[in-house]
Amino acid sequence: MRLSELINGDLARRDPRTASLAASGALEREIAGLTADSRDVKPGFLFAALSGSTLDGRKFITDAVQRGAVAVLTEDGTDPGETDIALIADDNPRRRLALMAARFYGRQPETVAAVTGTSGKTSTVEFVRRIWAALGAKSASLGTLGITTDTGSEGPGLTTPDPVALHAALAGLADRGIDHLAMEASSHGLDQFRLDGVKVGIAAFLNLSHEHLDYHRTMADYLTAKAGLFERVLQPDGTAILSADAPQSAELAEIAAERGIRVLTFGRSGGADFRMTGWEPTATGQRFSITHAGRSHAVELSLIGAFQAMNVLAATAVTVASGADLEHVVGVLAGLEGVRGRMERAAQHPNGAPIFVDYAHKAEALETVLKAIRPHVAGALHVVFGCGGDRDRGKRPIMGRTAIELADHVYVTDDNPRTEDPAAIRAEIMATCPSAAEIGDRTRAIETAIRSLGPEDALIIAGKGHETYQIVGTETRDFDDRDAARAIVSALLGDVR
Repeated sequence: MRLSELINGDLARRDPRTASLAASGALEREIAGLTADSRDVKPGFLFAALSGSTLDGRKFITDAVQRGAVAVLTEDGTDPGETDIALIADDNPRRRLALMAARFYGRQPETVAAVTGTSGKTSTVEFVRRIWAALGAKSASLGTLGITTDTGSEGPGLTTPDPVALHAALAGLADRGIDHLAMEASSHGLDQFRLDGVKVGIAAFLNLSHEHLDYHRTMADYLTAKAGLFERVLQPDGTAILSADAPQSAELAEIAAERGIRVLTFGRSGGADFRMTGWEPTATGQRFSITHAGRSHAVELSLIGAFQAMNVLAATAVTVASGADLEHVVGVLAGLEGVRGRMERAAQHPNGAPIFVDYAHKAEALETVLKAIRPHVAGALHVVFGCGGDRDRGKRPIMGRTAIELADHVYVTDDNPRTEDPAAIRAEIMATCPSAAEIGDRTRAIETAIRSLGPEDALIIAGKGHETYQIVGTETRDFDDRDAARAIVSALLGDVR
């Protein structure tokens, strides 16, 4: 693709330097690829020299040119130090890179739904994918679990990939005949303009709670990042799906209204377009009704936890907004299975006590999980959890307090300590739950909890969910909560025999 084709229309801004590029003939250069990593540059590439919190891409322009870059996208006022390149300067090079990537790869699934929120994104997009698939659509989900289709998951799990990788993936899905995509939209990805250029027709907001304040600094900034999905990414003729139970939805509804975008709501609140009523737990799941357009539809799920029902309700609203018939959607909900690492029943104690693994690594998510499982537990509720290192420290005492208030037995252990002192992380948690058992070794903590289970008890192993590793220092070690739980149960079965 010629450089002129990549630039044309991007950001709809007039730049006199574009005229100088045309005069020099640089706009006719063929661009073979795009990247923001100079190490990935190949002959004919455009290199995006972006400044970040730890690295400044502008320092690698010379390296990129030596590797064959013929064009450089960077910030206004940058001196490239090179004369034989096409320099595209921009006041928002991150967004322009995303729009260039969209133009370069060109193809996307026809229907794209993006879901944002602190908790529930992964489950919701996967439920959307499964509902679409059950109704006959060729569908995929993209996010923390990678790219998932009806043939399985592939690729690394990233909530929102970098724009070049994202648009390459979208083109690949379209080439495979995938016409429906549900994707996660992280606050980081939105703040860094990674989703710009994606033709999002449906955008959903689930909730907002204390998280990522090491990056966003304030909750207001966090919400502003989320709002970008509705302010600029969602197509003008799209639909906003908002939680009627989240107070932040009022601000997002105003943004949508200013753009003339249709708004639909879901939740327990009386005025919700998709309203949940009559919720009650069952021995193996839950039942409730969805009220929409004056009609009530009974739903029975084989999923544990009211928050799962809310994710299903959000997914229902998304799929109906995409054109699916609500009666048909409700007809497939009973067959939905749990999402990997999300309230996943990983094992069962020989005495019958269930052992669940969940990704809850935030205070509100932990609260939601513990409250959700309580109605299903006749005996004691046990929880094993820790907090990640090099991340938002403010949530550590909150999670400790949440655990000790909502669980009967608490085991504080290591999560992904990264480069922090694991004992120091645990101490910050233990400050608000001094009666908890502190066991740094995660396997031993899980084993201690499992061996303590009574026949009517339940255990939640929280924080890592689907992850198959543990990061200690700079080392990534193989570790899977599910495998650890199953191995311990297997040993217990051997003891029983």
